[in-house]
Amino acid sequence: MLQLSPHTTVFGSAQGQKERSLRMNMNQDEALSNYSDYNDLLQSEVYVDLERLRILARHGIPNELRGEVWKYLLGVQQADRSKELTTSKARKEDYEQIDKTDSEISKRIRGEVTRYQRKVPLLDGRHYMNRFENIILAYLNANRDAEYHPALVSLCAPFIYVLDKEWDAYFCFERLMQAMDEHYQCHTIKESIANFMTLFRNILPELCNYFEEEEVDLNEWVTSWLQHLLSREMKFEDIVRLWDTYFAMPDFLEFHPFVCLAILRNARENLEDLEQSEIRTMLLRLPYLDMQRTLAEAYNLRHESMERQISEDGDL
Repeated sequence: MLQLSPHTTVFGSAQGQKERSLRMNMNQDEALSNYSDYNDLLQSEVYVDLERLRILARHGIPNELRGEVWKYLLGVQQADRSKELTTSKARKEDYEQIDKTDSEISKRIRGEVTRYQRKVPLLDGRHYMNRFENIILAYLNANRDAEYHPALVSLCAPFIYVLDKEWDAYFCFERLMQAMDEHYQCHTIKESIANFMTLFRNILPELCNYFEEEEVDLNEWVTSWLQHLLSREMKFEDIVRLWDTYFAMPDFLEFHPFVCLAILRNARENLEDLEQSEIRTMLLRLPYLDMQRTLAEAYNLRHESMERQISEDGDL
């Protein structure tokens, strides 16, 4: 059962800091058990075994190695290490040449980052503010079809926290945004919401009916959950752990709706005890989650959905 933490709104308190630390340690347990395996892969002199790295990453990545692993998983760093120093230098030079100025957008970014930093004190400080501003402006100026949205801050945040070098954080962020753009070109957000609602009604009919009885605005939270990968709703530590698994998968955007459904299934008993405004608050500001359980549930739900689809196709 998913429980609302009594400290989820006290972000600056000692108790809140203690809880965040505890959660980070819990998310690290399985990753640390594979620490030596990660080291062996990353210290390979010639070639990094990406397939093996993906298998390990699905179970979580040690904090100290996450930045390096994410670069490989997202294709920013190539598996062939023979030209690693050259490509790293080229990334830095390419990033430095991108325009990072736009006074109007800068003001909007700073306002949103200030709000985000109050929610995620791990990223508080002027140093992080500058990184947010530079990376998001670089992305918008290098991708002229992209428009500013406040969610860019929460989507960018994990990369800023995980990666030491600003240019590496930029290129990882850009890879994620490109993957999302490609996905939603093939599956519009409207289609994605419709498909999700079909799954929601089939898998959790009682909870879906309860939401309708309470007149919960489904579009409000479903749109954000799907379009922004839960980056605005999840606790920061949980989103970082979730993305370890996502970046290790070739189809993480297809898998994402099942993670959303797993969260709802695990929270069902709590949600059915709440009224409309309380439901909305919980869905838009999730409590800490058991990520291992959530991911295992999501895998099961996807498997069940695939079996159901095969069975229905066979009946035609």
